Amino acid sequence: MAPHRKSRPPSSLGIRTPALATAALTSVALLSQTADASPAAEPRPSTEEVQKKIDDLYQQAGTATEKYNAAKEKTTKQRKRVATLLDDVAQRTEKLNSAREALGTFAAAQYRTGASAPDSASLLLADNPQDYFDQTQLMNRLTARQKQAVDEYVTQRATTSKKRQEASEGLETLTTTQSTLKTSKADVQRKLAEARELLSKLTAEEKVRLAAIERKKQEEAQRKADELARQQAADAERRRQEAATQGTGAGTGTGTGTGSTAGSDSASSTKAAKALAFARAQIGKPYVWGASGPGSYDCSGLTQAAWKAAGVTLPRTTWDQVDTGTTVSVDNAQPGDLVFFYDDISHVGIYIGDGMMIHAPKPGAYVREESIYYMPIHSVVRPG
Repeated sequence: MAPHRKSRPPSSLGIRTPALATAALTSVALLSQTADASPAAEPRPSTEEVQKKIDDLYQQAGTATEKYNAAKEKTTKQRKRVATLLDDVAQRTEKLNSAREALGTFAAAQYRTGASAPDSASLLLADNPQDYFDQTQLMNRLTARQKQAVDEYVTQRATTSKKRQEASEGLETLTTTQSTLKTSKADVQRKLAEARELLSKLTAEEKVRLAAIERKKQEEAQRKADELARQQAADAERRRQEAATQGTGAGTGTGTGTGSTAGSDSASSTKAAKALAFARAQIGKPYVWGASGPGSYDCSGLTQAAWKAAGVTLPRTTWDQVDTGTTVSVDNAQPGDLVFFYDDISHVGIYIGDGMMIHAPKPGAYVREESIYYMPIHSVVRPG
């Protein structure tokens, strides 16, 4: 009779059933695919978003340009002041050295004639009384002149020390301003580089779309300019009719106040006409940040040069120009007025009438005529 053996249960390390094996292989494959999959690419910005980004970068570059202009102007003034102070210090140092030499001369003379003035006992012992009186007179003169030399030396030393301190502080301020100038310059270049990089990444189709957006923006700005021109023309006609009516009913009158105002308005109009004539002559010249002519301009450099041609001195930056003159409403803008843009007042143009201006727009563009509504208006100022 054969021996009886118990059957063993299947080992967990043995052969799996087909269903379990298939599930395991599927899980491994899914995990492998998940590990190998690359991150999802970020969605490409729309053309409108790219346009806004580029506009923002150009505005930021404009702001940095005005900071650069301010620092450059300040640096020029400080450099002249420091040069004047250093020259003054050199001259005063020479005077101080001369005063010091004078003191040495008096000390030597006093040593040769005696260290101290003769006293009454010396008179009794002197062989010749006249020698005593001569020596006394010499010492008195020497003491008075020596005292004067000492006073002069002390004054020169104090003044020279003060001027040296001013020169030192001036040099320190100049160094700080030059650092600001360098930072502003780098900021402008960085913003412009970012804008160029964005433009370089556009496809041909996106460039066409971008041009269409620009045309639409220009058309809307022109529409608003035309509307302002019609409004200003209507207001001018109304004022003319009112003036004609008042003139008929009021008679001739003295005309003193009216004549004075008319003369002032005439002089202002003449200056504005000269400024505009200059600005028109610059149309077609390139925008270059930090430039103030004659071959190229940035926005505030153009307005400054235009009004300089009319005999009016304007500051260099938009932030200073906006405070020069009288603020008027957009509806009352007259040719020659300065139109400022953006909340940070980083751009300016010169009004020519009918809602239009001449300005130096941005890098890559040229001085041109454009609607004042192309950018958000901050204020309008009439130079004094």
